[in-house]
Amino acid sequence: MRTVHVGPLTVLPGTAALLLALAVAPGLGAGALVAGAVVALATWLLVERGVRRAGLARLGAANGVTLARATLTAAIAALVAQSWSDPVPRGLVVVLAAVALATDLVDGRLARRRGEVSRFGAALDMETDAFLILVLSVYAVPLVGPWVLLIGLARYLLLLAGAAWPWLTGPTPPRRWAKVVAAIQGVVLTIVAADVLAPPSAMAVALISLALLAESFGHQVLVLWRARSARAFVRSPVVRPLMDTVAVVVVWLALTVPRRPDQLSLTAVLGIPLELLVFVALAVVLPRWWGRTMAVLGGLLLTVTVLITGLDLGFYETFDRPFNPISDPGYVGSGLDLVHRSAGRVGQVLAVGGVVLLVGLALSLSVWATTRVQRSAHRAPRLWSRAVVALALVWAVAGIGDARVSGVPVASAPAASLVQWQVHEVRADLRDRAVFEHELAHDSYALAPGRDLLTGLRGKDVLVVFVESYGRVAVENSWFAPMVQQTLAGSTTSLRSMGFRTRSAWLRSPTFGGISWLAHSTLQTGLWIDSQQRYDQVLSGSRLTLTRAFGRAGWRTVSDIPSDDGAWEQGRRFYGFDQMYNAGNVGYRGPRFSYAQVPDQFTLRAFAERELAHAHRDPVMAEIDLVSSHTPWTPLPRLVPWNQLGDGSVYDGMQPSHTSFFQLLGGPDQQRDYARSIRYSLRSLVSFVRHAHDKNLVMVVLGDHQPNSNVSGIGVSHDVPVSLVAHDPKVLDRISGWDWSPGLRPRSDGPVLRMDRFRDRFLRAFGPAPSDPLIEPTGLLPRVSR
Repeated sequence: MRTVHVGPLTVLPGTAALLLALAVAPGLGAGALVAGAVVALATWLLVERGVRRAGLARLGAANGVTLARATLTAAIAALVAQSWSDPVPRGLVVVLAAVALATDLVDGRLARRRGEVSRFGAALDMETDAFLILVLSVYAVPLVGPWVLLIGLARYLLLLAGAAWPWLTGPTPPRRWAKVVAAIQGVVLTIVAADVLAPPSAMAVALISLALLAESFGHQVLVLWRARSARAFVRSPVVRPLMDTVAVVVVWLALTVPRRPDQLSLTAVLGIPLELLVFVALAVVLPRWWGRTMAVLGGLLLTVTVLITGLDLGFYETFDRPFNPISDPGYVGSGLDLVHRSAGRVGQVLAVGGVVLLVGLALSLSVWATTRVQRSAHRAPRLWSRAVVALALVWAVAGIGDARVSGVPVASAPAASLVQWQVHEVRADLRDRAVFEHELAHDSYALAPGRDLLTGLRGKDVLVVFVESYGRVAVENSWFAPMVQQTLAGSTTSLRSMGFRTRSAWLRSPTFGGISWLAHSTLQTGLWIDSQQRYDQVLSGSRLTLTRAFGRAGWRTVSDIPSDDGAWEQGRRFYGFDQMYNAGNVGYRGPRFSYAQVPDQFTLRAFAERELAHAHRDPVMAEIDLVSSHTPWTPLPRLVPWNQLGDGSVYDGMQPSHTSFFQLLGGPDQQRDYARSIRYSLRSLVSFVRHAHDKNLVMVVLGDHQPNSNVSGIGVSHDVPVSLVAHDPKVLDRISGWDWSPGLRPRSDGPVLRMDRFRDRFLRAFGPAPSDPLIEPTGLLPRVSR
């Protein structure tokens, strides 16, 4: 009869007592209790097995201390499991983790003092520490991001690699620095879990900790690599079929992962990829050399498939559309500039390094998987031939019957479909170039004389104000919309008290989640510009913009784009601005706030002083971009008294000048930060109206696009609010037939106008009479809520 040692068994009643106390105090749920119980049971079984294999008669005091740490770890695991569904006392997690880490200072010294040093004790100590670090890294994910799991998974990834390369399981000489690094991981994760550091500081500390861990494991792997030839390792017989299976799964997943985020599910990869069947069949029949060549080429093509799928997923997540191979590569520079402006040079280097690393990993894994499958198929042609024939029959029958699993076709050819789609996109872009050239050649207002343009706005200062990322989701159908609605209501009341009236509706933007210049050019030109190709085409011509229409009618035209820091050639040459302001010429000396080099309130104050404060001047038409609501929406300045703005030094010390690179990847507070930034921009605008003292002021206030899918969700509309603000009631009378709602908040069922239709409709409302033949279709779209 097998003997059960009492020592290891104590982990069960110890954990049970802790879990019972936690069930009473913070109130752990059933799932958390089960998680803690499973950890305790697994700990007992593994320790019992280790004691028996080591031939120990008793556990010993030192190992008892380590087992107490394992008991605390089980309790912490239960709390962490609970935290992912309901809040748990953070202080309790930190205290238990601190006590557990403190016991790590005791067991080693106690073992040496009592002569209880053993390989089993060292292994128990190491594995207990590793699991505690894993649990703490899981708890730290909401605070610093999922990348922190690399700290907790490092030990287990090395064990997994040891199954494929046995030399990684060999012993290494003791290294005191490795023990120090291991201790640092637990301490750092506990500090991060305490949430006492600012998010950028917490991420920086955790990143340094990860770097130290990488160095420690890298040193261990290097030592084992150098010593591998001196030892004889016996590979387990299950390793080869296991790794072959892993390779097949890698190829299968690389081919079948959907290209849209909303389609990601376990059932989405259940289709049988025809390309894999063809590849295995060729691997079976081709000679070895040709087979290896095919495998490498297949790995390269699989890498391209993975990269395009990843780009599609990223573009759908950000821009609600797939990657375009013709025009989208041109956004690389803009993307790097966004990261640099938001996260600084370090963030930009991390972004580039991360992309290079991901591409390298995709290439390495794809080539490894295809060559592994090829070698296995060549070694066992009969087995693989049977598998291919069986799957091919299933594929053929499923294809004939159009069999599907949860809507996913069983017979699939994902790589071929991807190529077909890319070819279709290229052809569509080439056709669109010719179509758009035809649209560019026809402009009803191209030759309209200035005396006939905008007669209903003569003497008015007209501002077109773009509020960055101000979309429908900010106003309705989101948990944070009531906060923005409150600001809109308050702003409407404030404007009314100053004698201003407002009307609002919706515009359909040509872009989503970013690439704001497409929306700006669409509004200005009256053309639907939804791609970089169209944008480049229109800028190469002489299309009449709203700015040039105002200039032709006698207005001084101005742009104020605080995200720019240098000359903007197209602003004068194409748009026709007489004066262009940017971050470098408005007198701002304060800190930058992530992407926004100049806070919105300062932008508007500087514009008022430079353009509206003069007594004898021409009327001004300006496009002003408010960019404090640009992603990543944090850090954000506070509104300050108008007379204290000065040169912007008042902002010193408010917030760090850059966002952490990892905050750019999204986080649990991103929606809250987005709503706060929209409210700040709107309040800045009301503050501007109050201090400008301009009764001739007319403003078109609109969003350029919805925020990205992390905030908006997937599959939502491209609608943005638009408002007309004026002190003179005759201005609003001109649009009385537009069915726009009173106030700054549009009705949910209010009219939706395509943004490219706004230019002509605006020019008709304030220029030619309604009977003028220039009138074209309204461009109204079906009313939708999201």
